Amino acid sequence: MTKKQAIEYITQVQSTGILLGLERMKELCQRLGNPQESLSFVHVAGTNGKGSVCAYLASCLQQAGYQIGRYLSPTLFSYEERFSCNGRPISGAALGKLMERVKEACEEMVAEGHSMPSAFEIETALGFLFFLEKKCDLVILEVGMGGEEDATNVIPPPVVSVLTSISMDHMQYLGKTLSQIATCKAGIIKPGSGVVSLFQEPQAMEAIVAKAHSQGCPLSVVDKDQIRQVHYGLEKQRFSYKQWKNIQISLAGQVQIENAALALETLDYLGNHGFSVPEEKLREGFRKTTWPGRFQILEKNPYFIVDGAHNEDAAKKLSESLRFYFTNRRILYIMGVLRDKEVEKIIAHTKDLADHIITITPPQNARALGAYDLAKMVAECHPKVSVADSIEEGVEMAKLLASKEDVIVAFGSLSFLGKMISLVQDGQKHKK
Repeated sequence: MTKKQAIEYITQVQSTGILLGLERMKELCQRLGNPQESLSFVHVAGTNGKGSVCAYLASCLQQAGYQIGRYLSPTLFSYEERFSCNGRPISGAALGKLMERVKEACEEMVAEGHSMPSAFEIETALGFLFFLEKKCDLVILEVGMGGEEDATNVIPPPVVSVLTSISMDHMQYLGKTLSQIATCKAGIIKPGSGVVSLFQEPQAMEAIVAKAHSQGCPLSVVDKDQIRQVHYGLEKQRFSYKQWKNIQISLAGQVQIENAALALETLDYLGNHGFSVPEEKLREGFRKTTWPGRFQILEKNPYFIVDGAHNEDAAKKLSESLRFYFTNRRILYIMGVLRDKEVEKIIAHTKDLADHIITITPPQNARALGAYDLAKMVAECHPKVSVADSIEEGVEMAKLLASKEDVIVAFGSLSFLGKMISLVQDGQKHKK
């Protein structure tokens, strides 16, 4: 199977949609020799911040010389980004070879009367095979959705389970209350593992504490009061946390300080359980961490920022950062969202900062909310809204409307940000 055939196959399987439950995944992994049983994991669940925390952990552990696998979704630039080892995505040849193996196992399952695995289950199984082939010392494994019934939860007890910020999202699958959603996400906690969590809303914290206690797992929670000496900035930020003084990060946005503190707590636990990172390497790892599409500055004069704020909590945090960094600046939005998100709440938390809002349709996504439908919703509470027929037109309109002192912010679904980033960066190359 070639890379092209592998991607065509997984695209075809995606029509089955989201399937929760672990029976198919267990059957599939068994037919592949249970590769996950021979790997060590850091398992990361939460609503927002998973990608950033995983990026910090991978960077620091790689600097310390470990062979680090990383599994993530969605991706911004290429399909192969889902599976990487020490920052290098899987090759097209390896993707084709491993997809062929997984496809054969799926066909056997269906022939014997089992349900066809979902696209995410197939990808997760392929990831396990890839990480085993690469002899990874540790795999940073990001949950797809939820936790307890997510395909990634077939792994043995991880070295540590990590819970990032938990808020309301995917309620049709995970539950209608914060407590139910947190209980679902805390389902990754297994006996024999450590647990590290960001400070959470009381309902979410109670669910995590209860699960950790029932599984006999030690729980560490980021201490908000210990985050101090914070120096915010758009190019670099610095903070101290517990015994770590003056840690520098390159990711912008106020929330990144909390994400970095969670990564520090996790690295502290890992250091006591066979994966130590010398302080010099830890500092270097944080300083070198990059994570595209999260309050990422693409241009200045005017500022052009992209951010994957695709749910209510992320929209709140985006607004807080914009108020903090760009007080009294004129702000223009390019906005594109998926229709199964809490679109009204995303609009409500961001609208007041915008002088003008341009709506687009996230391309090649069956769940995309049309630009015209989004514009109608925005127009109910904002006087200046325009519809762009494409990402290219949205960027062009924003740049025509903006002066050098203004700020353009493209946000919403991660599914269009990769194309947006490439488009703006290609424009810079042409200028040169």
